[in-house]
Amino acid sequence: MGYLETYTKWVKQLEEGNPLKKELIAIKDDAREIEERFYQELSFGTAGLRGKVGAGTNRMNIYTVGKATQGIANYIKTYGQEAMKRGVVIAHDPRHFSREFCELTAGILAANQIRAYTFMSLRPTPQLAYMVTRLHCIAGINITASHNPKEYNGYKVYWEDGCQVSSKIADAMTSCINEVDLFEDVLNYDYEKGVQEGKIKVLGAEYDDEYLKKVEAQAIHEGEELDLTIPLVYTPLNGCGAIPFRRMLEERGFTNYKIVPEQEQPDPDFTTVGYPNPEDPKAFALSETYAKEFGAELIMATDPDADRFAIEIRDHNGNYVPLNGNQTGYLLVNYILEGHKSAGTLPQKGAMVKSIVTSTLSTRIANAYGVEMFETLTGFKNICGRIPRLHEEGYTYLFGYEESVGYAACEEIRDKDGISAGMLIAEAAAYYRKQNKTLWDVLMEIYETYGYFAEDEPNIVLDGIAGAKRIQRMMSWFRSHTPKTVANIRVKDVIDYADGYEDLEPHNAIRVFLEDGSWFAIRPSGTEPKIKFYFYATADSKEAALQENKMIKNEIFELIQAVE
Repeated sequence: MGYLETYTKWVKQLEEGNPLKKELIAIKDDAREIEERFYQELSFGTAGLRGKVGAGTNRMNIYTVGKATQGIANYIKTYGQEAMKRGVVIAHDPRHFSREFCELTAGILAANQIRAYTFMSLRPTPQLAYMVTRLHCIAGINITASHNPKEYNGYKVYWEDGCQVSSKIADAMTSCINEVDLFEDVLNYDYEKGVQEGKIKVLGAEYDDEYLKKVEAQAIHEGEELDLTIPLVYTPLNGCGAIPFRRMLEERGFTNYKIVPEQEQPDPDFTTVGYPNPEDPKAFALSETYAKEFGAELIMATDPDADRFAIEIRDHNGNYVPLNGNQTGYLLVNYILEGHKSAGTLPQKGAMVKSIVTSTLSTRIANAYGVEMFETLTGFKNICGRIPRLHEEGYTYLFGYEESVGYAACEEIRDKDGISAGMLIAEAAAYYRKQNKTLWDVLMEIYETYGYFAEDEPNIVLDGIAGAKRIQRMMSWFRSHTPKTVANIRVKDVIDYADGYEDLEPHNAIRVFLEDGSWFAIRPSGTEPKIKFYFYATADSKEAALQENKMIKNEIFELIQAVE
């Protein structure tokens, strides 16, 4: 069925007065908009669903969410009654329709005789991930678009191990979803009636307490080792983070912190933020104003579902400097290992995990402490999914992270966690302050000890059908025209992950290593319409590393952008 036929079917099927029908009628003369909404079904991958909210098969709405949920219910039923009784825990973020999609999901599961758990209100993604294993559920679902713009929403799925679903399970779920007719096959059950009849259980505050205990158990130093009067500023960017982050700071004893008031309460329009991604320094604009007034040494931010975490630190000139995900990772890797070594708790076979596009400087740090750094494909389904294998091989998991400001400190929370990352970085700042040092001092010491790295992670956004096709052409062209030298430095090695590499599954990514230790990688985003680049240059000084990084980036961008 072509996209115009699908559009016509939707218009006929939707009842009069349905807002989605009105939305579709309003675009009846806009062929391009109709095609964008109906040229494909919103794809269900290892990140679940993610897309703009609106009418259409390529949009997030009650029909596409309903179809996905019914398909997942059908998949769970293949595991039998025990899996159905174990049930599914569902959470949501503050975005438009998140609560409605959450209740719809719970109702569909209940109608399929699958136990459903929900929360009293919005909760962080890492808490949802923890609750999957805590409640012994067969699966978990979080209604969230993470850090995407306000127009988006999403549907993230976890399996019984507390990790986001693997490619194998995602493919099996996709097959079940594809068999569902979104207008005829979806069962449903009234949410409130489901709660009253006990088919849907709303989790109480005691489960919030359990999650925070797991977070706070990751502490490296406590009490007199810390200067708990350190001035801190935190922003949840109008998401889920305010309540758990505040509780964590208070329970750890921090006495001198400020939460940005305009960004403390949930706001689906992110009015004072715009693009709610803490990776983007512009998200810190309002925080910096308060930090200057408050004299803060550290500014912290979590994204709307509180799984990503980013910081700005004060340099020697008093300026607030945004750190990228790699740099925050250096601080955390160094702090955790330094703390374990000083306490005599560094395991004989310690292990950390990072993604293939994350800086190798952290590998140097880990190796200096006798800890092995393992590499996985991007995403915490891979990073945290490596934990069981590490245990089988006799390793002790210490930390996992990737450059896109995601950090996993607690092995029982099988996803990136902005609350535990915030606790550790605030603790590290308080620990070093007691020693008359700042996080800036420590970062400079890391570079001096392990080598100067310059990191840059630009991307090219290419929306729509034409954009997706151009990204494919860019990747194909680079594979067949990989340069022999870059910035006058010889290429030492090229790894193409398209057919898999060592024990890693196939992945659309290319990594190029240069003779001087610098390297870069290219891959399309799995959740956003962009092609992503990762440049890491190393040299004898920070200035030289920055210059080399710029030269490498300019040369590669010139090649890639010439591909039409």
